[in-house]
Amino acid sequence: MLDMESSPNQLFEVAVNAPLKGYLTYSAKAELELRPGQAVTVPLGSRSAQGVVFAQTKNPGDFEIKDIKDSSSEWPLLPETFLRWLKWLSDYYIHPIGQVAALAFPPLKKKGQSSKSKRLPLFPETSKQVNSPPQLTDEQLLCLKGIESRPGFHVHLLHGVTGSGKTEVYLQLLQNVLAQDLPALVLVPEISLTPQLIARFSARFPDQVAVIHSHLTEREKTTQWWDMVEGRKKILIGARSALFCPLPKWGMIIIDEEHEPSFKQDEKLRYHARDAAIVLAKLHNCPIVLGSATPSLESWKNALEGRYQLHQMSRRVAEREMPKIDVVDLRETRRQRRDPDHPLLHSPSAAQESALPFWLSEELFKELQVTLQRGEQAALFLNRRGVAQTTQCSACGFVYECPNCAISLTLHKHRDLVCHYCDYTQALGESCPACPDGEVKALGVGTELIETDIASLFPQARLARADRDEIQSREDLEELIRSVEEREVDILIGTQMIAKGLDFPGLTLVGLILADVGFNLPDFRSSERSFQLLTQVSGRSGRHSLERGRVLVQTYNPAHSSLLHSLTNDFSAFAEQELEARRQLGYPPFGRLALLRLQGQSLAAVEQAAERLSFRAHKLKSLNAKYQGLQLLGPAPAPLIKLRNKFRYQMLLKAQDSQVIRAFLQQLLEPQKWLPSGTKVQIDIDPINML
Repeated sequence: MLDMESSPNQLFEVAVNAPLKGYLTYSAKAELELRPGQAVTVPLGSRSAQGVVFAQTKNPGDFEIKDIKDSSSEWPLLPETFLRWLKWLSDYYIHPIGQVAALAFPPLKKKGQSSKSKRLPLFPETSKQVNSPPQLTDEQLLCLKGIESRPGFHVHLLHGVTGSGKTEVYLQLLQNVLAQDLPALVLVPEISLTPQLIARFSARFPDQVAVIHSHLTEREKTTQWWDMVEGRKKILIGARSALFCPLPKWGMIIIDEEHEPSFKQDEKLRYHARDAAIVLAKLHNCPIVLGSATPSLESWKNALEGRYQLHQMSRRVAEREMPKIDVVDLRETRRQRRDPDHPLLHSPSAAQESALPFWLSEELFKELQVTLQRGEQAALFLNRRGVAQTTQCSACGFVYECPNCAISLTLHKHRDLVCHYCDYTQALGESCPACPDGEVKALGVGTELIETDIASLFPQARLARADRDEIQSREDLEELIRSVEEREVDILIGTQMIAKGLDFPGLTLVGLILADVGFNLPDFRSSERSFQLLTQVSGRSGRHSLERGRVLVQTYNPAHSSLLHSLTNDFSAFAEQELEARRQLGYPPFGRLALLRLQGQSLAAVEQAAERLSFRAHKLKSLNAKYQGLQLLGPAPAPLIKLRNKFRYQMLLKAQDSQVIRAFLQQLLEPQKWLPSGTKVQIDIDPINML
């Protein structure tokens, strides 16, 4: 498809950066010497637009052919393999090819790339670090040899407990890739792109590492992009967008924490970086390694069935023990504090215990005391920001809600009410706005309240908080990590920001304030995510300690399967149980899903659109035999029916084959003239966020 022939007036299929379904045909004179992968400027209506040449064509069609304005010498040709991958992304995720191709270029032009930045350097000082690789454990060595014994395209699942040394396996794999003079790509969740990780790779491979992620300036991203494209650097570490760096050949791709939901983009091109990376590796005929202590059930099932090669590490490096995990039943704690006849209330420590905040058990309080006495560090984890999740009038029940979203406002700083979805803010009033006598009280707990309470209980302790309110830039995160590493922090309090990717030698105690937060979300993946989060957070404890690390899990639901399996670090047993539940319901990995989300500013229009969508979907299914196995669920209001001033309905499609789903959607949604004015349909193939 990509071969060119010379002719006086050549016709080209161009992927234009616009919401268009396919290519547009343009003409150009032969002296332009256009080739597939060339960036061009083309007329589009009354304006100019950027595009990428995908192929030459001899079919002019029955419409006016306009001339390509010019080609850009600024950008290199996109490689043919890369073009094929872009086409796959467009087809699989049903997204305009021109908008997909536009992601292949950096945000700024090349000129000015040497300009000085006042920000912190991208690569931390590594002169004090050891460059030579350590001796591998037997398990690490077995995994390394197992992966290297299969050259070419294979998907390898590296399943290792937290602290087992997966990163060192990556580093030694990369050493061998560089020995072949090939580049390598390492994708990690955005939250894991810390100075710790970058410093470790930079120390092993000086001047060979480039970094691309969202906390960089546009100039920094552009410079790093060119460093890879022009071959000055050989290892690219990045978040999901780093996939779009258009190299002609990758020697290896590594996806760390492959289970992370943040690898799925939730807007515009709704692609999953892990799945897209597997396709890219196949096109490049190179190995791809998926690493995790808690693999996604999709990857685990593929490994069990032999489609992926499974490599396992069941022990921590240096034979360090996994942390000791104890559960505190908050129901019992609550009963003790409410029962005037309970023996504990007459014990010597009763006065002290009664002064504890409602969210803190005596067990966790005592462990914090012991940890601080030993001069060690503790981390308290809660995946909720602010002071409280909601505020409510004790007299009439009034709750402050966001006017733009169907959700209550979160209390911050004991006076600011904030929406975590649209950032709407208002002040907390001194009296209830709905009744004359009521008092609005805070309900729930967040990291901000924990910090305040801990400061009162341990006035000598040095505290740090890691959530999106406190950590808003790369500099903030780097300073936090430095202060914890250098023992300037005794107790670290945070959300999932501290749950993964961080490695603190002095951290020996982890307290999970409320493990129940994710147990009952209206999502079939809630148990899987809870198990992953519990395991990952627990894994921060005792990674470098000669003494066994300690974890205390506070919960109102101590019998929840995610918790029971995480206590014994038994991923296989959890996966077996969860896979059986998924199999019975036909959910991934046993079936494929697509989510159709209707949204608009008028609830009536969105409801009308949902009715029309339902009618069209059931009619189409009844008329075509190949769609008989397709399940249509909904449409129904989304769990968050209003978000950022738009009302939302959604329909879920389930089938055994993703091709059936995509074919159905192509027929169902073309054309979209049936949609009421002001409404849109969003397509999410293989959805992760169902809210």
